[in-house]
Amino acid sequence: MNVQIADRVQRSFSRSFRSYHGSASQQAKIADRLVHEMRAGGAPHRFATGLEFGCGTGHLTHRVCGAFDIGQLTVNDLSPEAAETATAVGADFLCGDAKIVEWPFQPKLITSASMVQWLHDPATFLQRAAKALAPGGWLAVSGFGPEQYRELVKVGSTAKAPGLCRSEDLAAAVEGQLEIISCGENLSALHFDTPRGVLNHLRRTGVNGRAQKAWTKTSLAQFSEHYVRHFGDDDGVTLTYNPTWIVARKHG
Repeated sequence: MNVQIADRVQRSFSRSFRSYHGSASQQAKIADRLVHEMRAGGAPHRFATGLEFGCGTGHLTHRVCGAFDIGQLTVNDLSPEAAETATAVGADFLCGDAKIVEWPFQPKLITSASMVQWLHDPATFLQRAAKALAPGGWLAVSGFGPEQYRELVKVGSTAKAPGLCRSEDLAAAVEGQLEIISCGENLSALHFDTPRGVLNHLRRTGVNGRAQKAWTKTSLAQFSEHYVRHFGDDDGVTLTYNPTWIVARKHG
């Protein structure tokens, strides 16, 4: 991600760090999915070394550490607050932009949940990860597809992440370098009483890091009216999630 976007995303997630873990239910589910697909695909119980990008509050970190024996784990995040996640599992913490920081040499496992959508070019990042893996190493990564937050796009929000891509795009990025074990995506919707509830959810989960709009009473009223008109029903309003994932293994 470029410097301006990285800075905004970092500040947004840092502000929401305390509220994120309990509010990011969809991100927790995709972390479960990644671990499930690894185990179902025959991943070994022990990895000598592991590297996680975008560890955040530890949804994936704790699940991976609970399911596998990681000899030496390094976790990365833009937000300094995520050092708490590293400490909780006895991992090394690597703070900074995943594209810029120096990666450990040939990890046996590279994981990342709900992070690559913030990159302008997720494919290049995945290709680098595939190349960096040790022979026989595993990759487990999730992002979000183009249907993510489609309601917000419809009502004119500018907060959409720059690197939304379908599961087949994730697979294509590592084709020829890795054996695809699992690749997929799904759609799910959260329900809120009002559009303001949607905005509160985005703030608590830090995913409004690209939004540049300062709300006024008028703009908030217009947003709410448009949102209800297009996506309202007797139960309130919806917000769509489109998680995508890939689990793959390197030959050797």
